[in-house]
Amino acid sequence: MDSPMCLVKNADGELCVEPEAIDYLMGLKQKVVVVSVVGLYRTGKSYLMNKLAQKRSGFALGATIQSKTKGIWMWCVPHPEKTDHTLVLLDTEGLGDVEKGDSKNDAWIFSLAILLSSTLVYNSRGTIDNDAVEKLQYVNELTEMIKVKSSTDNEEEGEGTQFAQFFPNFVWTVRDFTLKLEIDGRVITPDQYLENSLQLKKGYGKKMNDYNVPRECIRNFFPSRKCFVFPSPTTPDNMHRLDSMDEAELSERFREVADTFCRFIFQESRMKTVIGGHTLTGEMLGHLVTTYVETIAKGNVPCLENAVLAMAKIENQAAVDEGLAVYQKGMDDVKALFPVDINQLSENHLRSETQATQAFMKRSFKDENGEFLKALVEAISNHTADLFKQNKDASEKKCKALLEKLSALMDQGMKAGTYATPGGYELYCNHHDNIVAQYRAEPNKGVRAEEVLEQFLKDKSAESNSILQADKQLTENEKKIQAEKKKTAELEQEKAALNEQKAEMERTIENIGRGQEKYLKEMKEKMEEERNQQQQEFNRTLDRRMQEQKDLLEKGHKEKAELMRQEIEEIKKKNQLERDANTRNQEALLDELKCSKAKPDNSCTLL
Repeated sequence: MDSPMCLVKNADGELCVEPEAIDYLMGLKQKVVVVSVVGLYRTGKSYLMNKLAQKRSGFALGATIQSKTKGIWMWCVPHPEKTDHTLVLLDTEGLGDVEKGDSKNDAWIFSLAILLSSTLVYNSRGTIDNDAVEKLQYVNELTEMIKVKSSTDNEEEGEGTQFAQFFPNFVWTVRDFTLKLEIDGRVITPDQYLENSLQLKKGYGKKMNDYNVPRECIRNFFPSRKCFVFPSPTTPDNMHRLDSMDEAELSERFREVADTFCRFIFQESRMKTVIGGHTLTGEMLGHLVTTYVETIAKGNVPCLENAVLAMAKIENQAAVDEGLAVYQKGMDDVKALFPVDINQLSENHLRSETQATQAFMKRSFKDENGEFLKALVEAISNHTADLFKQNKDASEKKCKALLEKLSALMDQGMKAGTYATPGGYELYCNHHDNIVAQYRAEPNKGVRAEEVLEQFLKDKSAESNSILQADKQLTENEKKIQAEKKKTAELEQEKAALNEQKAEMERTIENIGRGQEKYLKEMKEKMEEERNQQQQEFNRTLDRRMQEQKDLLEKGHKEKAELMRQEIEEIKKKNQLERDANTRNQEALLDELKCSKAKPDNSCTLL
């Protein structure tokens, strides 16, 4: 992407997605790292985003008091340090713009930035004092603006634990910072400066509550926090031409902090994930943006769980389509060779089926009831049945054409009365046996070779019998012997045809068993992978909450620390219950798949 494009348009207080930007995301198959910057208008947010994009310009930098960015703008660039990943930069319109006059709109922009990001950068100016924290008022409203689960009420979510599990890392950048980083004469780091600014005060009453609530929200919702303090980049007189200034003209300390900030974002910002720990591609991010914005436009509260389920449904159907396409492509080569024998067709089927399943498993997620895997199985089964029929038809066509060609001279002899003479039956049998021998010697006749030959011999039976009975050279006893001999040959051919069908059925049943084993193995591995992703996601949150509880204890907030300890124990129990329930459901699904019966035909139904 050469330059930023508008992703979410803010027109007269109404939010809507820009189709061109969504189309771009839909074509982006790489995993994405999403970094959003939010903050009060005219605080230099866009400069940071251009720096992350490693470009001199791109996001609008306006030099007046009028906000330049409206809605949410997106810039997709190759990730500087993660191969085959895309860095998605989201620049939001400035919060607190008096021209808008609607703080609700700001709250939705802030909420969208949180919902879409893996790292959220909050940009402010001056210092992190009480005024700066209070201006981050939108954090206090998050429980009203976002729901994690559709079945959970706001009171339960209000504790912040569920939010923290799915919210982005939080980076506070302070611009034009002029203070010394010291507390009581002791030099501190920017991170310590942020944590000190978020310390809670002991006491009760409205004033104390107003002071502590926004800090508690930040600490609860964003347990992973980082801070960078930037000195002024240049003199006030030069600020209006900041976007056109050469890097060398900016203050050395400013450039050092900017470089450190970029390195941190590049190295520490993780891939965008959703509930369950599933990582997103650009295409999936596009679905997510559309779902959230449409929900907001309808006046509803965005729900992470519902959005992920809607995205999973779209993505899983795409995984079915992709898996089927992989199977069809894999079978194209053997299809061009029809007719082929059952072994060649089966080997190609099993190989293509494995590739199709792997493609499906790689893309699918949260297929909790196996609905979409079953859909893929059925789609492959139907296509396989059609291919098996095409192969049979091709074999039948080739075999009939071959017999028609080989028997042409004998048919002409019949019309000419060649066999209607004494000794004609022996001549007929010689020609007949020669036709069968030549037919058997012909390679690559396919799966209907014996069956077609059986039908050919049956069709010739009346003809052969009439010649036998008319041959005056043979005695009645000889005619009886020849008739028995012919009957034996027909029975042997009938047996050969049955053996051919039996071999096809046995190979089909083998395919079913092998295919089912592969599906179950892939499904089990996928379930285990998703369980591990979910647990890792939970463990990260738990570690942060335990560190937060430890910090509260060290600062003397024993009551709050005890409440958090109880909360941690509760969420650990809840997580274990959810894991146990998920495990039981998954085991039940695997048992259901194992017990599924194959159809009693040759369609290679696998589940």
